[in-house]
Amino acid sequence: MQKYLLALLLAAPGLASAQSATSFTIKGKLGPLSAPAKVYLLRGMTVTDSATIKNGVFELKGTTEAPGMAELIMRRNGRLGSLYGQPGDRTRVYLEANPVLVTSPDSLTHATIAGGPLNKDYARLDASLKPIISAMQAFGAEIQQATEQQRQDPAFTEKLKSRFEAFYKQIATANYAFIKANPNSLVSLDALLGMQMLDLPQYATVGPLYAALSPALRNTAQGREYGQLVEGLKAVAIGATAPDFTQQTPDGKTVSLRDYRGKYVLVDFWASWCGPCRQENPTVARAYAAYKGRNFEVLGVSLDSEKDRAKWVKAIADDKLTWTQVSDLRGWENAAARSYAVRGIPQNYLIDPAGKIVAVNLKGEALQATLAQYIK
Repeated sequence: MQKYLLALLLAAPGLASAQSATSFTIKGKLGPLSAPAKVYLLRGMTVTDSATIKNGVFELKGTTEAPGMAELIMRRNGRLGSLYGQPGDRTRVYLEANPVLVTSPDSLTHATIAGGPLNKDYARLDASLKPIISAMQAFGAEIQQATEQQRQDPAFTEKLKSRFEAFYKQIATANYAFIKANPNSLVSLDALLGMQMLDLPQYATVGPLYAALSPALRNTAQGREYGQLVEGLKAVAIGATAPDFTQQTPDGKTVSLRDYRGKYVLVDFWASWCGPCRQENPTVARAYAAYKGRNFEVLGVSLDSEKDRAKWVKAIADDKLTWTQVSDLRGWENAAARSYAVRGIPQNYLIDPAGKIVAVNLKGEALQATLAQYIK
């Protein structure tokens, strides 16, 4: 579980650059395993090589444009099958000039990785996350023991959400601490990229971390791409003027953000197909009920697509969303979402009467507390 979650966090493939090709060697000893058991080497979602295990031993050799992350997947029956939805028996390694040694008594999941500087850096990051993942696993075991009555209790659901959000914050903190302490390591850039999967990035956090990375890392292809994201986040950071946008309600009425100038407005990005968004909608509804008519409005922006128009309209009715809803029905290409650098939903921005962003990504109790601070 721990290694798989860390693999998800560092899901970006290796970073190409103008360097000369690097030769790599991966040697493994996996207990008594033998054919038909097979180990596959993946870069991103592409299988680049494989090796049949013989008397517990396998070896993979090749070249890579530059040192970078790869994944090893082992199948005891030798057949890889689908790469989706199967945590399975896998681990991550960095392809670098130093030989990589993978050892385990029985599987890749429990393997120890030895190698050069990048693999040592990755091992240190892995070790810092291990206690957090172990605590998550223990909590998960508790959840499995919950009764059906408990699962239907809103208070129990809120407790689960709060606990997991706390775990994710701990994971983010550990990753950010590693990045700050290791600005020259490729592992740091991969960690920064991967954290988007668990934590909606905010400029105040990732901006300084990205700036602290070495020029060589920032100048890689993915380093430059992430730099563009950072610039986008800077444009919608706290204190910035909220970008204006114009979209339509389900009945075709044109609405612009500038129509709300002079009021506090919560721009709430969501979608009918987004489970966490639907779970958060009651929180937004309570906030709207408490502050409606007190110089406060909510403007919902849906990332539904044209084919899901009916589902969007139904979700508005089912969730009793009585505030204005708009969309251009272009899914993740929604123009407003792109101008606000939205990388995950639910996500929201609280904008003051002057059109300045004063808070971002408010959920649960934080939404009520922040509104109470600004709206008297």
